Amino acid sequence: MAFVVLMSTLSFSVDMHYCGDTLVDVALNTDAATCGMESMQNLPLESSITKSGCCTYQKLVVSGQDELKLSPSQLSLDHQLFVTAFAYVYQTLLFETLPKEIIPFQDYRPPILVSDFQVDFETFLI
Repeated sequence: MAFVVLMSTLSFSVDMHYCGDTLVDVALNTDAATCGMESMQNLPLESSITKSGCCTYQKLVVSGQDELKLSPSQLSLDHQLFVTAFAYVYQTLLFETLPKEIIPFQDYRPPILVSDFQVDFETFLI
C-alpha cells in the first residue's frame, strides 16, 4: 500500500535536448546539457546553422497527486460498501480455518531415564 501511495504522489520532469533530429542529452529533474551550439551563435560568422537555430528543448512534466484522503470517513457510501464487502469476502473465503487436531498423547509424560541405554548396551546408530 505504501508503494501505491508513493507512486501516486511522485512528481518528476524529463528534460531533453535535441540538436537537429538527434537526441543529445536526457536529464531527470534537472536541465539537459547542451551540445555547444549556443557558443557558435555568438561568433561573427553567419552560417545556415547559426541562423536557423537547430537546437530544440523538450520538457515532459509528470505531476503527482497533491491531495490524499487520509480518513475513511471521506469515502463515499459506495466506496465504503465496496471495502466492507471486499474485506468480508477476503477474510471468509480465502482464509479457511483448519480443523482442530486431537493429539492423543498431549498429557503423556515420558518416563524418567535411570541410565543411558545406548551406552549401556553399546548400540549406536551409524
